[in-house]
Amino acid sequence: MSFFGKLKTRLFKSSAKLDQGLDALVSEGEGESDAPQVPPPADPAPDTPPREAPERETPPSPDAPVKVPQPAEPDLPTPGAPQPGPDTSPPVDPQPERPSEMPGPAPMGLPPIGDSVPEGAPPEAPESRGPGLFGRLMGRGAGEGPVARRVLDDDMLEELEELLIASDMGVETALRVSANIAEGRYGRRVSAREIKELLAQEIARIMEPVARPLPLYPSKPQVVLVVGVNGSGKTTTIGKLASQFREAGKSVVVAAGDTFRAAAVEQLQVWGERAGVPVMTAPEGSDPASLAFEALTKAQAEGADLLMIDTAGRLQNRADLMEELAKIVRVIRKKDPDAPHNTLLVLDATTGQNALNQVETFRKLADVSGLVMTKLDGTAKGGVLVALADRFGLPIHAIGVGEQIDDLAPFDPEEFAAALTGLDP
Repeated sequence: MSFFGKLKTRLFKSSAKLDQGLDALVSEGEGESDAPQVPPPADPAPDTPPREAPERETPPSPDAPVKVPQPAEPDLPTPGAPQPGPDTSPPVDPQPERPSEMPGPAPMGLPPIGDSVPEGAPPEAPESRGPGLFGRLMGRGAGEGPVARRVLDDDMLEELEELLIASDMGVETALRVSANIAEGRYGRRVSAREIKELLAQEIARIMEPVARPLPLYPSKPQVVLVVGVNGSGKTTTIGKLASQFREAGKSVVVAAGDTFRAAAVEQLQVWGERAGVPVMTAPEGSDPASLAFEALTKAQAEGADLLMIDTAGRLQNRADLMEELAKIVRVIRKKDPDAPHNTLLVLDATTGQNALNQVETFRKLADVSGLVMTKLDGTAKGGVLVALADRFGLPIHAIGVGEQIDDLAPFDPEEFAAALTGLDP
């Protein structure tokens, strides 16, 4: 399965996902369809009896006064009756004979020329015929029903804004996106498909400037510091990135800087074995800044291309833990004044709007250079990624939708927008 297939399948598990909400937005509104826009046919259907039939059913009484006979309809002659009126010209055949050498489509309701139809056979059932012009105009020719549409007015825009806010897109971003969708379309009737396409275009436009892969620099080793709150997926992300860099021919060293959680060291060692990269560890409770310094020294001596440093999870409101992170940066800069070359903030998509606060705090203390969003497969509110791009403009290097080693991929704005709105890319 391609990564987009995984993204579209796993992005939302909740019944409140955005694409279903957009469908309900139109179907639960005015509920208008395309059918009222098609005018009814001017002529009656072929199976409709002539309006003059009731007058021919009751013959005039013999005692009734003589009236001037009215000429019969030229296209409806009575079989066997003489032609009334002074016109002595021969009667006109309403169905002129077609030349046998010019076959063509038969008139509506009649068999094709050349087909043998027994005399007195019942007419073909309407269900067996193809759709007429009116049915085709309504979109029923291929088994498709009329498309539900709704007028794009203030009520619909308000509901759209609420839906985007509920998907964690943020108030400011939701208002801006809704206004851009309504521009030039206000008062028009739109379908759910059109709304999804317009929304996907707006999301892709916002995300396009921030969709950038992790930059690689000529300096060796390139130090990548990975930060984030508890449980955001830092250790797993490091293992996946190390595996991808290793497959790209880069030599990678990993430092298990989360010395306060024994399980984190063991987990990173498992990922190191999967990726085929060495993992430097230190005793539990050791100073993570000292481990980072030793790992940088070893990476420089071995000529490694990248050094990825894991850090302990920390809440953005814990000043002491944030100071510890700042200490790691100060120590490794003693060996390399430009380090860290990349500071990746790993965000958990299930945290919703709290991700905005995390970015704000980590940017001040760790000079975050890029984002990685994980656990998009466990949330119904992936719109927070749009809010982050719209507010901060930080590069989004990768997104994750699972625990497997190939469930982390570079961020593609068009694929993400299509998966978020339920469309194909």
